Amino acid sequence: MTTRMTINGVSTCQTAGTEKYEKFSFPRKPRKTYVQYDYRDTDGELFSIIRPTLEECRNKRDEWLRAKERKARE
Repeated sequence: MTTRMTINGVSTCQTAGTEKYEKFSFPRKPRKTYVQYDYRDTDGELFSIIRPTLEECRNKRDEWLRAKERKARE
């Protein structure tokens, strides 16, 4: 898997509050595509996930953000 989203294994998503994503497929399963998704939260924490669609990635990001908010309120 080659990606433009990392340099030496480090995410290129560095600006707080931004997202980066790209589609890819594994060499042995060329018909199936996935989305690599990175989101840098406003506090600087990175959320990274791979799912079949961008919508699924964003849904998981939103769940992660809600969980962080609940934890911060405790």
